Amino acid sequence: MSVITKNEKNFVGYEYKDVTVKHDSKSVYADGYTHFGWTLEGTSNSFQNVGSVSMKFKRNRKIRNKAELTRLQRQFEACVTEIETLERSKIMAASVAAYVIGIVGTAFMAGSVFAYLSNMLSLSVILAIPGFAGWIIPYFCFRGILKKKTDKVAPFIDKKYDEIYEVCEKANGLLAK
Repeated sequence: MSVITKNEKNFVGYEYKDVTVKHDSKSVYADGYTHFGWTLEGTSNSFQNVGSVSMKFKRNRKIRNKAELTRLQRQFEACVTEIETLERSKIMAASVAAYVIGIVGTAFMAGSVFAYLSNMLSLSVILAIPGFAGWIIPYFCFRGILKKKTDKVAPFIDKKYDEIYEVCEKANGLLAK
């Protein structure tokens, strides 16, 4: 006699997704993707992009409302990308101003060295003063512009986070159905 056992577990097919994100955005993606039906399988440091993390997700292939969840997921990803762009814009403006001032200071210092080599000591001292200032001022300029730009961009970033939360809330509502 043979005993036939019945498999009580239903087969579940999964789809997989690998996402490479900035290390700062790791928690946003890990929290957000769960609302679209994805389960975090693991993370690893990306060797191709320094400062990035590779995240592996999976979800049921036969999930309900898949088309709407995919649309909301794209909207979520677009919002996160806009937040990253806004964050970069703060540093970019401050860096450009600091680099330009530093280069101008270096040009004055080069003029000072050439004046010294030409035995024009007074001109060398006159050119060295703005040269040193051009090396010191960029730090304070960077800090000031960064603060102003942060104050200007912060409300836009907050709005994008609010939009992310609304999208995740809609997606989570679709999963519950």
